[in-house]
Amino acid sequence: MNPILIVLIGVCVVVGGILALRLHPFLSLIAGAIVVALLSPGHGLVGQRIADGFGTTATSIGILIAMAAILGKTLMESGAAERIVLSLRRALGEGQIAATYAISGFVLAALVLSDTAFYLLIPLARVSAARTGRNYLLYVLAIVAGSVMSHSLVPPAAGPAMVADALHVKFSTMILGGCIVGSIATTFGFAYAIWANRRWQVPLRSAVGVSATELERIANRDESTLPPLWLALLPIALPVLLIGLGDTIQKNAVIKTLGEKNLALTLAAAVGLLMMWRRREGITRAQFSASIGQALASAGVMVLIISAGGAFGHVVAQTGISDLMRSKLPASKLAILPIAFLITSSVRTAQGSAIVSMVTAISVVGPVAAAGALGFHPVYLALAIGCGSKPIPWMNDAGFWIIGQMSGMTEGETLKSVSVMMTIMGVVGLGATVLGAWWLPGN
Repeated sequence: MNPILIVLIGVCVVVGGILALRLHPFLSLIAGAIVVALLSPGHGLVGQRIADGFGTTATSIGILIAMAAILGKTLMESGAAERIVLSLRRALGEGQIAATYAISGFVLAALVLSDTAFYLLIPLARVSAARTGRNYLLYVLAIVAGSVMSHSLVPPAAGPAMVADALHVKFSTMILGGCIVGSIATTFGFAYAIWANRRWQVPLRSAVGVSATELERIANRDESTLPPLWLALLPIALPVLLIGLGDTIQKNAVIKTLGEKNLALTLAAAVGLLMMWRRREGITRAQFSASIGQALASAGVMVLIISAGGAFGHVVAQTGISDLMRSKLPASKLAILPIAFLITSSVRTAQGSAIVSMVTAISVVGPVAAAGALGFHPVYLALAIGCGSKPIPWMNDAGFWIIGQMSGMTEGETLKSVSVMMTIMGVVGLGATVLGAWWLPGN
């Protein structure tokens, strides 16, 4: 059977399982892997092939995602995230509150789920809007613009970490590329937010998630209970520094060891845990442990989904699709970037999950990169997939409802503001990625 047809059938099983049968993404990806493996025999037992792909992926990203989840939890619970936001606001000035939210979202969403960043920052935006009496839509869109791009482009967020690992892209390279492309896309998103804020006035309505009492507490919190800025930034800066040094100074055994991504994130998580423990107020050891357990539970689900995607990708590679796609690509190998973008955005629009769309896309186009047929650095393919996970958020996306319900916006307001902005950012990010691959292929 034609490899492309086999892969299309597998993708339909994955998307159909989520949409029609309401299966969990893990089950849908495993089902898709089984179907693809059955349709492409000759590579061994079906169960063993799926287990091989699952285990290899879990080995690569399991510890990383777990430690990133712990790190993100400690930043939230210790008050470090709030300290970063407040310090940025003071540094940029009260007239740049929206820019503060965009930058804060960009920094925090690489370390925590973008949904978690919304839970932290949208209540702060509501407080700011209540104080100023204006610009509420601008504040909310600024948060979204920063959060969603880094969450799909900058490790250790699960999506870009998984894609970078699948394409054998160094984390330092993915972080740098993700920050550059993400910043460009976020800038355009921020410009759209300013335009939308001038065009539509969204009032400060009652919203799900934060009570009036909680908003009052946030507005009048005692900043002395928050950690100092240097300590709040330490768990964020430490892994970036260690990974960067580990990638550039290969001959020093100590630096190379500390700069390995799993150990670097583990050390950062340890610093975060110490900070959280020292800043605790009336929290027992059992409550402390339970809080970390919640983070690990979320990480566990993410690892299962991504590892199932790894199993799907492993059997897809065995269909021979890489050779076929390589022969079908036009003379300009840059064409694979918009192809990867369209695959990702199509799956994203169909079933709503950014991470599932990225897992599916890397399963399809990853074998082409593995065959060495790109003609440019694989980081650009990783970035194109990350940008493709942005269009088009609508009612089947959990994040769409979280943003709408926490901000108090109606479905129509969320569609014409958030959905349009994220689609624009994805397309702009793709443009920046293609331009970079053409100008600085780096291969």
